[in-house]
Amino acid sequence: MALPCGSGRRWKRAVKMTFCLFFLIPMSSVGNRNTNTIFDKKQKLEVQQQLKRLNKPALKSIESPDGDIIDCVDINKQPAFDHPLLKNHTIQMRPSSYPEGFSFDERNDVSSNSKPKFTQPWHLNGRCPEGTIPIRRTKEEDLLRAGSATNYGRKKHHNISNAQSKIDLSTHEHAVLIEQGDKYYGMMAEMNVWNPHTQETNEFSLSQFWMIAGKYGQDLNTIEAGMMVCEHLYGDSNTRLFTYWTDDSYQNTGCYNLMCSGFVQVDNQIAMGATVTPYSIYGGTQHSVKFYVWKDINGKGDWWMKIADRDFGYWPSSIFSILSDSASVVEWGGEVINSKHDGQHTTTQMGSGHFPEEGPGKASFFNKLKVIDGLTVLRGPRNSHTIITKPNCYNLISSGDFFYFGGPGRNPSCP
Repeated sequence: MALPCGSGRRWKRAVKMTFCLFFLIPMSSVGNRNTNTIFDKKQKLEVQQQLKRLNKPALKSIESPDGDIIDCVDINKQPAFDHPLLKNHTIQMRPSSYPEGFSFDERNDVSSNSKPKFTQPWHLNGRCPEGTIPIRRTKEEDLLRAGSATNYGRKKHHNISNAQSKIDLSTHEHAVLIEQGDKYYGMMAEMNVWNPHTQETNEFSLSQFWMIAGKYGQDLNTIEAGMMVCEHLYGDSNTRLFTYWTDDSYQNTGCYNLMCSGFVQVDNQIAMGATVTPYSIYGGTQHSVKFYVWKDINGKGDWWMKIADRDFGYWPSSIFSILSDSASVVEWGGEVINSKHDGQHTTTQMGSGHFPEEGPGKASFFNKLKVIDGLTVLRGPRNSHTIITKPNCYNLISSGDFFYFGGPGRNPSCP
């Protein structure tokens, strides 16, 4: 039995599908009790070993009002350094330079004691001290939902034939803006924060950016981040920050957040995978988070990311093949899973759950879209195009460096 639970997307002729695998454990009977007992013990041992690997020793732990436990882990003992290419890696606490033209509010305020532009519930009960980073603790139930401890936090992709493409496209639905060219060295985006409804536990709704190089099914490299509701991954319907990366079309490399080695976090205030608040209010106050990613070409070539004007961390250039040089595609937008329960379209929402035509204060938006092109010039999107799989369910209206997007899913025009 395979259930979708991660970010899938399509660009050009590429379609990517995400699946989480669930073990189907047979009911005990006289003939299989011993087999089940052995399997249960093996599974439990696997879970415990994975929990030990994922949850690094904490110098301080903070219980969040939303049920999360945030562990403050020594920055030098974070999961990143389990990567074979990062065994002797020296942490870079700041990029060597910022791209010309990037506007950062904190240029004269880089103190780790400054407050982020948004909050997370765990902040109410404490902060992580200097020299540590906050990591959302993985619990046993998280791994049990994944069905396989080794697949936890990863996207499981399958190669698909052209004959299957229509089925796959109807499962993963998108409303995205795409900028495509020879080389890109960075991007900017401000994302509206909402808490979209998801109908099924195996469905998700997300807003994110992608930086892409290579071809799907072969050597696809991606850097991804944004906000998502994914009950299967996190166990609730909160909107949470996430990152993802892969170096091989999601086959064996990469994961969400810090669930595997690779991404190096330096910030001690923002916990990836934790809830981000406050949410925007329909017809009322709007809240957003800014994301910036750029290749530190004057340094070691690592891909740095800022969140809410804070140097959050970086993807070391060495963990990539093609992205060690540059990206060739930048995307922004929304995606949902439509599992077609009972043969009907899902009621899972994208963005605010309202169509872009409703406009300010009601529709979700992306703002301040920028790319750093092959000439290392910061500019707005040019010759961009959209992919909107089902405009009667979810749509996107673009204007320069800004767009509204989203929708309610099932409605009279989207049965």
